[in-house]
Amino acid sequence: MSEYSIINTRAPRLDAPDKATGRATFIDDLNMPGMLFGAILQSPLAHAKILNIDTSRAKKLPGVKAVVTAEEAGLVKYGVSPARYDETLYCHEKVRYVGDEIAAVAAVDLETALEAVSLIRVDYDDLPALFTIEEAMVEGAPALHEGFPQNICAEVHQEFGDVEAAFNECDLVRTDKFISKRQDAAFIEPHGCIADYDLSGHLTLHTSTQVPHYVMRTVAMVMGLPVGDVRVVKPYVGGGFGPKAEATPLEMSACILSMKTVRPVKMNYTREQVFLHSRARHQFIHTMTTGVKKDGTLMALKNECYLDGGAYTSFGIATVYYAGSLLGGPYKLPNMKYDGWRIYTNKPVCGAQRGHGGVAARAAWEHQLDIIAEELGMDPIELRLKNVMVAGDTTCNELNMSSLGMKECVEAVRQGSKWNAKRGKMPRGKGIGMACGFFVSGAGYPIYRSDTYHSTVLIKLSEDGGTVNVYTGSAEIGQGSDTTMAMIAAEALGVRLDDVRVASGDTEFGVDLGAYSSRQTLMTGHATKEAAEDVKRQVLEVLSEKLNTPVDGIDIKDGLIIFKSKDVDFSAIRARYIKEHRGWSDLPRGNDLTFREAARTAYLARGSIVGTGKYKPPELGGKYKGAAVGTSPAYGCSAQVVEVTVDMETGKITVDKMTDAHDCGFAINRTSVEGQMQGSLCMGLGEAMFEEVKFDEDGRILNANLGEYKIPTALDMPNVEAIIVESNEPNGPFGAKEVGEGAIIPTIPAILNAVYDATGVRINELPLTPERVYMALKAKVEKGDTRD
Repeated sequence: MSEYSIINTRAPRLDAPDKATGRATFIDDLNMPGMLFGAILQSPLAHAKILNIDTSRAKKLPGVKAVVTAEEAGLVKYGVSPARYDETLYCHEKVRYVGDEIAAVAAVDLETALEAVSLIRVDYDDLPALFTIEEAMVEGAPALHEGFPQNICAEVHQEFGDVEAAFNECDLVRTDKFISKRQDAAFIEPHGCIADYDLSGHLTLHTSTQVPHYVMRTVAMVMGLPVGDVRVVKPYVGGGFGPKAEATPLEMSACILSMKTVRPVKMNYTREQVFLHSRARHQFIHTMTTGVKKDGTLMALKNECYLDGGAYTSFGIATVYYAGSLLGGPYKLPNMKYDGWRIYTNKPVCGAQRGHGGVAARAAWEHQLDIIAEELGMDPIELRLKNVMVAGDTTCNELNMSSLGMKECVEAVRQGSKWNAKRGKMPRGKGIGMACGFFVSGAGYPIYRSDTYHSTVLIKLSEDGGTVNVYTGSAEIGQGSDTTMAMIAAEALGVRLDDVRVASGDTEFGVDLGAYSSRQTLMTGHATKEAAEDVKRQVLEVLSEKLNTPVDGIDIKDGLIIFKSKDVDFSAIRARYIKEHRGWSDLPRGNDLTFREAARTAYLARGSIVGTGKYKPPELGGKYKGAAVGTSPAYGCSAQVVEVTVDMETGKITVDKMTDAHDCGFAINRTSVEGQMQGSLCMGLGEAMFEEVKFDEDGRILNANLGEYKIPTALDMPNVEAIIVESNEPNGPFGAKEVGEGAIIPTIPAILNAVYDATGVRINELPLTPERVYMALKAKVEKGDTRD
């Protein structure tokens, strides 16, 4: 029998009824009295000087209430990392990509706003545009930003151990190149917001975001407002996956237009504008050299990476670090060298996307590890098991494995997929492949330099009725975090899940850094558990006083008060409660004191019962430059086996089955954990097989819609077996850690390895379109290679 009543079960999502019945209120469902509508003028050119902006015709259009450019908005620089603020709300000297923001308009309706935008005249002087890493880095190339020669936005150079010396001791050293492509997160709901600046000088922004706290700070900084006068409220969100994890020009345009008009202003991106804003997956070009002993022992890794970052920095500094640091685990790797460069180009800006910085790097290395296993004559699973880290190990770049179920994950997928019965025994055109993954359970440090708590949570008991109200600034974006916090609160306090209400996504409720880096279960969960325990302590103290019973002799379980002693007389408490509620039909009866009665007693004795919780990680990581990126209080890991069928005549790949095991520490809601695993696999399948943002020769996106930018549907997904592994993370609430992002990490290389098993062809460039696979098969035949 489980020691828990609520957690580690399959609880229904708190938001499921509203979403299933259409009652859920997303940003586009919101309207306010006197509301205006905004639109943005974006650059049609990839790189050009701005000679003049004429807004006079737009201002004269009936129904237009405000027009703003850099002249009105100012030139406050902002971005994600204070180390590289390189954006202004509107361009003032030049534009750097097709879609760069130049002006914004507020009008009585959207049609008028769009017409006004079309009336703004901008005179440009074309500049040479740089669309590839190679073009941007050539000597003498135009600089997108002053002070960044060769358009190097950020670079990282790290070495742990002695890689060259280790290579000299290796029996096998090989080098492989891997190329991924720029991808879009393709969330169903485009960005949207409503800004409302009132006559008291307070600004409230309702916005579809992952990070209310960071948006609040950026808006306050750019608008020149005291941060206490800015409130950010997140409604229901239709997906985020990373690109909604920073403040957008859309949000700030709505804010400045509302401040100019003192009326609410609503703004939405179109699907094309979502692609133009981007902040999604970078293109990565990895060259990896790995050295091993003949028994498969990993000795050293040399990783060289170039990232196409687009026109501004966004999360790019963290991204270029993650592309190296996350390869420190989950294998014992004594020597690692990493050189990474993020390059400015005249394309939309790349940022963070699910599995931030680690997806392509892991794909490249796990693909290469399979090649090495084949050359050594080893089973790919045995190669990994030989080198896998365990709890208590520390990586060469000083990441601590406080828990790690990597071995258990590998063994689980080997058994679950029937690997031993299938590998090497499948017919031509059918293959099986595997790979492993590794990711953080929340970034160890906030984006801005601060000793701030990463999460604070407040729990207040209703003055009557025993309802538990959880207030958190955390961001429920569809991943189930509200349900997770409700379950943690209910378990820690000892009440029923039905007694808990969660209000989230509002900066007035406390500090929470948001939904990114797979952080909320561990970090917000910690704060929630602490707040619930604080409430429980207060209630038990009052009962102890009233009943003359030691606190340690009282507990709360399943909404009932449990006494160790059998002779506790609580009749006076019940009598008073019944007297207060004469005529009510649900009065407590039976031999147990209810939490409802106890909570009321606590209120009558002390007033409102409020518990608070907080969390920030301890000091993590080493002292070398960039050591903070990749640190985390815990690490999740996963293993995956994929089975495919490849049409040898056309190159079309069909994924037949996916078996995935993920170490989430401890599953708070088992259904949600499995859902996150399945969602990650679906997203990884799309990135592996057909997702790519394509551009024409002038830097315009060719497929900026969900008709031509292909993402997986239910028809593309095979049967998925999701296996939960629990390693009991000591730094997590009840032992829990991440699952939301890490589960995507092994999908791409597992598919790549399965395709090789089916065809005998190694493909080092994504996506695996039928054309690319067909050409690889054709090249194999032309070389005279007839091996299956």
